[in-house]
Amino acid sequence: MFFSNLTELTMGQGYRRFFRVVPALSDALRAENYRIRHEVYCRDLGFEPLRSDSLEADDYDERSIHCLVQSVSTGAYVGCARLVLTDADTPQTPLPVEVTCAATLDRSLVEAMARDRSQIAEISRLAVVGNYRRRQGEQDRPISISDEDFGTETRPRQPYLALAVYLGMISLARHYGISTLLVLTEPRLATNLARLGVRFERIGGEVHHRGVRFPSLMSVDEVIGGMNILVRALFEIISREIKEGIELAGQHAVRANHSPLP
Repeated sequence: MFFSNLTELTMGQGYRRFFRVVPALSDALRAENYRIRHEVYCRDLGFEPLRSDSLEADDYDERSIHCLVQSVSTGAYVGCARLVLTDADTPQTPLPVEVTCAATLDRSLVEAMARDRSQIAEISRLAVVGNYRRRQGEQDRPISISDEDFGTETRPRQPYLALAVYLGMISLARHYGISTLLVLTEPRLATNLARLGVRFERIGGEVHHRGVRFPSLMSVDEVIGGMNILVRALFEIISREIKEGIELAGQHAVRANHSPLP
């Protein structure tokens, strides 16, 4: 990774020039999330069946906090993700990864990290629209960070969009008091995020779910504390955007009986 020509200032300036993160806490914004997912998961990749309303949603969405990434230049929403929460009334209700990886998951590791299941959540349904990910080798992935994103020593680049999706999720987790995150990810994406200081603890064997994936666990505090200085600068910018969106949403910021921290 080539950070030699980047500073905290240029990192933030570069991101703000292109994108902003918007917590999707209204029905209208959640619909934008479902629209992106339909475009990516149904039309582009064929992971899910086409829907007549062009919105891809499932039962987990009712207990999820959603997030969007918006293009500054066009105003269009170009990336999305969700944070699936545990059910406040039935906290033992499994998260999606606990269902998908039931045969391989080391539940003792999950339970050790999250004694209180109200503080555990899952990052899922990450997606970036096609014209932002159609480089060679990326057409069959809903989101990716590749070596090309980091550029060269003379022409450094940053994977702002994919980073914004992930950092938006981590920020939402912090604002809602979530301490432990689960995620089902592909090995290459996990490796490239680790290069940025976003590290995963593997908690189960590989599964074949839209390609090879493995279940992982992240401590929110450890991830934030382990970010390198440039990623941390970007994270704080995105966290302010998330906080502003939560404040604007008012009572609509409460999701599945989870309220944001004051």
